[in-house]
Amino acid sequence: MEKPTYHSKPVRLFYFWMGIIATFAYRIIVVLNYYNTFWSQIAWYIGTIGFIFYFVHRYQISAKRAKLIQQYDLKSKVNSLSGLTTDEKEAMDYIFGTLLSSKEKVNSIFIFIMSAIALIWGIYLDFFS
Repeated sequence: MEKPTYHSKPVRLFYFWMGIIATFAYRIIVVLNYYNTFWSQIAWYIGTIGFIFYFVHRYQISAKRAKLIQQYDLKSKVNSLSGLTTDEKEAMDYIFGTLLSSKEKVNSIFIFIMSAIALIWGIYLDFFS
């Protein structure tokens, strides 16, 4: 069985800041388009590349969580836990159930694929046409 491990703090911070920077870069494009299209293109590339990295990471985290819940059969073990109130058991059952049924992985894959296609298309248009 796979032993769950955390990413190191620097790796977690890298992905956190990657998501923040990518989101900011996409939002600032509207302002930069008004002043200078070159910088808006730079912001677009930063945002797109950032989202590719960030959403691959989010997919991996979601997949790992779901795999661990299934691997250790955690959802079915919630009710047999002692020392927890009924409300706490229901909360844990809800958390495990939503982590297993969430469409977050599909969303992350979709954003990754669309970002990769946009990046390839952008490179083609900017450098080869």
